[in-house]
Amino acid sequence: MKSIETTMAEILIVEDEVAHAEAISEGLSRMGHHCTIANDGQTAVAKLSTQPFDIIITDLMLGPGPDGLAVLDAAREKSPGAKVILITAHSSVETCRTALQNGAFDYVEKPLNLDELRVIVSRAAEMTAQKRTIHELRERLDEKFGFGNIIGSSPAMLKNLDVVRRVAPSDIPVLILGESGTGKELVANAIHQNSPRAGKKFVAINCAGLSETLLEDELFGHVKGAYTGATGERAGRFEHADGGTLFLDEVGDMPLPMQAKLLRVLESGEVVRVGANEPVRVDVRIVSATNSDLAEKVQADEFRDDLYFRIKGATIDIPPLRRRREDIPMLIDHFIQAGNKAHGTKIKGVSPEARRVLMGYPWPGNVRQLRNVIENMVVLATGDKLTVDDLPAEIHTPPAGAAEGQFSELAGISIEEAEKQLIRNTLKMLEGNREKAAQLLGIGERTLYRKIKEYDLKE
Repeated sequence: MKSIETTMAEILIVEDEVAHAEAISEGLSRMGHHCTIANDGQTAVAKLSTQPFDIIITDLMLGPGPDGLAVLDAAREKSPGAKVILITAHSSVETCRTALQNGAFDYVEKPLNLDELRVIVSRAAEMTAQKRTIHELRERLDEKFGFGNIIGSSPAMLKNLDVVRRVAPSDIPVLILGESGTGKELVANAIHQNSPRAGKKFVAINCAGLSETLLEDELFGHVKGAYTGATGERAGRFEHADGGTLFLDEVGDMPLPMQAKLLRVLESGEVVRVGANEPVRVDVRIVSATNSDLAEKVQADEFRDDLYFRIKGATIDIPPLRRRREDIPMLIDHFIQAGNKAHGTKIKGVSPEARRVLMGYPWPGNVRQLRNVIENMVVLATGDKLTVDDLPAEIHTPPAGAAEGQFSELAGISIEEAEKQLIRNTLKMLEGNREKAAQLLGIGERTLYRKIKEYDLKE
């Protein structure tokens, strides 16, 4: 039988008749499988504890010690994804049928027909190979797009996720830069969830628009009688996040006097509630975010340089959506699925025309704005696919000025030249990714390849 490389499997053969075991091993090895032999149940159970197997072939009756059913139980515990094939005499067929209900993959009767066993093994190997491929694919997707709701495959986002992976296990402070709506809190939460502090709390506070007095109370808490109306004591965000992560959003807007108090806490690891004298020890990791240029604020004496360097352990710069447009199709699909789940709708996708409009819009509100637009479209759509008619007016109508700049260059040229420019610009925007370009343009990949050759386009 021809060996199929993609279905090669690690096989454990459990057979107390040595010659029989070797014959099975030789027959399966010729197919490309790697076989290990155990001549008793005890040895088989021991091997299952130390080595992963894709397939276990075991005789039901193994003499003294654990029998084939015991090997099946051990396989379910030690190698839950493995396929177990039982070899049995005719008198024990009913036992094997019961074993099938308890997790066995299949069985063969004695005298053993090697060709029959090969067919069963090939089927089992194919299934384990598919399962392994799916598992590896999920791992790769997690490497690219993991960390909850952080969606994106653009180089900038992959670089940021790589930084998240590397800094998450540590305790160093992280500063996240980016415009409003880019997902800074999602990244901060991802750092927390992938850190040793994941079992503790993630506490967020927005520092923008809060006075020094209110922010101090929010961060450090107060004791009874600290000020008028303080009828009891209250722990602040630092104490609430003890053992976990404190996310200081828009830290660049923190009042200067409060910056000094925050620096003191970060350096000492102690907070003093408003109106108290005794400090409280806290263990908190700080992740900060801002949509302003802190370096410029330091130069303008609007932000303390010592605090800046204290919170700037590692920096993650999230680009605005208009600078990572290749992520928009993936985000659209993600938000459609989320909208269907939240509202019980059954939207199947988005039309190519609507997708092109969404791709071309500048998204001043970034990912947050895109999410809200898609969610509203999902709820209000009259069909099972989002179309141009479902787009809100402000998205469907290009912004003044931007529209003129985008479309004036297409005026007065032929349809062929306009198509050529459209394909060229789309390929450039997607860094030559033909699959994504074809999807965005609403044409097949073969058609795109033909157009590229026809127009002599260089990617």
